[in-house]
Amino acid sequence: MKTARPLPEVLEGRPFTAAEAARAGVSAKRLRHRSLSRLGKGIRADGPTAELALAMRVRPFIEVNELCAASHITAAELHSLPQRRRDDAFDAFHLIRPEGAAHLDRPHVVVHRMKLYGDEVTAIDGVPVTTPARTWLDMAELLSIDEIVAMGDACVRVPRLEFEGRSMPLCSLWDLQRTINKHRGKRGLRKAKEALELIRVGSDSPQETMLRLAIARAGLPEPELNVPIITEDGVRHHEPDLSYRKYKIGIEYEGEHHGEDSQIARDITRSERYAALGWTEVRISKRHMVNDAKPAAAKVLVALAQAGWRRGS
Repeated sequence: MKTARPLPEVLEGRPFTAAEAARAGVSAKRLRHRSLSRLGKGIRADGPTAELALAMRVRPFIEVNELCAASHITAAELHSLPQRRRDDAFDAFHLIRPEGAAHLDRPHVVVHRMKLYGDEVTAIDGVPVTTPARTWLDMAELLSIDEIVAMGDACVRVPRLEFEGRSMPLCSLWDLQRTINKHRGKRGLRKAKEALELIRVGSDSPQETMLRLAIARAGLPEPELNVPIITEDGVRHHEPDLSYRKYKIGIEYEGEHHGEDSQIARDITRSERYAALGWTEVRISKRHMVNDAKPAAAKVLVALAQAGWRRGS
């Protein structure tokens, strides 16, 4: 077979639909060339796609199927929402179509036909995708209560502009409640309602959420989330991940990056600052999160008891 004619630059390095190719002047014969990978009916790629951004990979599967939007696991990943990774589920793109739409049976695609309102679809990099609130509700079918709470916390948290380029939450608690109200009888609805009662604004990571939930399950008072320490002279100090201002206890979750030399130095400085302020620092790591984080809750209990807290007080 002859060497294939180069594709138009607009199609290079990404998957595309046959319709796109035709509009770009690519012939049907060129689309049949063995140099192109077939990703499904009407979808081609001129090279590997695994390393491409998700929005670029899923786009042709939405464009070739009318009335579709990315949903469920795919939407959660596009919104950068935390979820438990399931390797088998990530082999396919999840798309949603309105109730009554024709059934689709395509490779690489899991299609969900269910009620879908126009205000429940947004766009990321030009790709139609369910809104964060609708994605959260859909994922209630697949995740545990704690995981749905962690995803909800991620939806409503206020991001830091200097780190994330945005200062507004993905959605509000009211958005989550309103989405629940519109979908009576939906699978996972009871789980979503239970999770909604446990969602809080202020958690910066799934680990912080899981730690907070473990503390609550242990019957301990609910800590505040990322609230700065302000001394009597009005000076604002650092923000513990979780804290009890009444008892001067700060709880810090240390991720894997805390093993780096620069982070170790910052952690030492932080510990010295806690001591200077007369606060107790409780440091939690991954090893304390085993067995439903009971070891982590036990450490917090010891600190609270030493600070004078008693059950029922």
